[in-house]
Amino acid sequence: MAADQGSSPVVPGVVIAGPPVARAEEVLPPAAVAFVAGLHRAFEARRQELLAARRVRRAEIARTGTLDFLPQTADVRAADWKVAPAPRALTDRRVEITGPTDRKMVVNALNSGAKVWLADFEDASAPTWENVLAGQVNLIDAFEGRIDFTDARGKAYALRPAAELATVVVRPRGWHLDERHLTVDGTPVAGAFVDFGLYFFHNAARLLAKGEQDPNSGPYFYLPKTESHLEARLWNEVFTHAQAELGIPHGTIRATVLIETITAAFEMDEILYELREHAAGLNAGRWDYLFSIVKNFRDAGEHYVLPDRNTVTMASPFMAAYTRLLVRTCHRRGAHAIGGMAAFIPSRTDPEVNAAALVKVRADKEREAGGGFDGSWVAHPDLVPVARECFDAVLGDRPHQKEHPGGPEPVTPAQLLDVAGAGGNCTRAGLHNAVQVGLRYIEAWLRGLGAAAIFHMMEDAATAEISRSQVWQWVHNGVVLADTGEKTTAELVRRLVAEELAALRAEFGEQAYAAGRWTEAAALFEQVALAEEFPDFLTLPALALLD
Repeated sequence: MAADQGSSPVVPGVVIAGPPVARAEEVLPPAAVAFVAGLHRAFEARRQELLAARRVRRAEIARTGTLDFLPQTADVRAADWKVAPAPRALTDRRVEITGPTDRKMVVNALNSGAKVWLADFEDASAPTWENVLAGQVNLIDAFEGRIDFTDARGKAYALRPAAELATVVVRPRGWHLDERHLTVDGTPVAGAFVDFGLYFFHNAARLLAKGEQDPNSGPYFYLPKTESHLEARLWNEVFTHAQAELGIPHGTIRATVLIETITAAFEMDEILYELREHAAGLNAGRWDYLFSIVKNFRDAGEHYVLPDRNTVTMASPFMAAYTRLLVRTCHRRGAHAIGGMAAFIPSRTDPEVNAAALVKVRADKEREAGGGFDGSWVAHPDLVPVARECFDAVLGDRPHQKEHPGGPEPVTPAQLLDVAGAGGNCTRAGLHNAVQVGLRYIEAWLRGLGAAAIFHMMEDAATAEISRSQVWQWVHNGVVLADTGEKTTAELVRRLVAEELAALRAEFGEQAYAAGRWTEAAALFEQVALAEEFPDFLTLPALALLD
């Protein structure tokens, strides 16, 4: 039976305004709500200070047009120190699968053969109240061994024996997102506090108890959208507070930080240092990283104009510099370096598409393994064997390759910022693709789907962000398209949006098209891609349309 959440539980100052969700009472008992409220009261002021600091730093980048390593933390970079040793469950991370926390994904990801499953409450999950709470229920059920799923065709899914399951690493929402369904003292609670707090409250002790028999257990996290070491420091303070509050030994939590912002790339050492008692590694997040470059250097001139996003690979010079620095930093500090996403979705009907895509996936994973990464991400279970073969060929029986130096020479700021060195062109085909992917993803997100299959790729919010930000950048820089000679204008983008809507109507048929949220998606895409002032995140205005 769905819980009535029209009134708050017996926790002073707390209001829960979300719609009824099945089994919500299991996730939101008063003690759990009070724990989340405690996180909010202890750390919300600091979160707001750090969000304000982001705006100050962005203004400084706009003024100077550059970035550098921080002079005030030079001693941290120069000193010899290591993060805490990895727990047994996170020692071998050669293949990690990512995905939302819906019931089918939970079963398939845990059964996939990957070493780790990134259980995603962030970019692969649209934060409806149902998704937020049902994801927590599904994880509890998985740890209790009572999760199963039967699809519309009658196919049943159930967990394999515990020893064969992936280790769960939860990704909460980033610091910038509020959970509008839960307020404390009249203020929305950060989505990060809700996702982390509910998961930790319900599962930390359970996982430690299971860990006595099951080495794949522990409260582990991925931290997204981090922009500075001070933001990592806040997470470390949250971890310390949470462990003390629930009587969990200090250092039990382990966190891997996604280096998916250009500012964080200049603070990798410092981020690991702040989290050193709780650190597990760093990850290279490609699409959000490109999005961050556009966002921060959007008014810095032609040098920072990205070509078609699909032509910017991890082998592009500035991206290769970023990955070398990540491997070099992690291994010097005893941390794992985890590579980027293989988002291809194998086709059940088109072997030619599969063959061409798998060649690229294999080459990408071979490059990562050869470059010193200790593991990498995939989005689909069928890609787990491919990635595993590539890392097995390099690692053999070793769990990682932390002795790999990540390249012989230090990485310079100029190399990290050499966007122009990527080459490539801005084309009408690339602009059209950005419109197509952006529209299709936003429409799916508005229907509550954070992970959407688009053109044989599993896309999430990061893909939509780079798509709409590239459109914004090309329009505001008056980019001339290499294949047609047209100037990129708002009018051209609106025309492409209208043409795409007409094509979708023809593709789906009038009834199915009308059942979707295409008109709202198109309006939102134009808002975030064509606004005079660049919106920091498309999900912020999108939240008003969700639920």
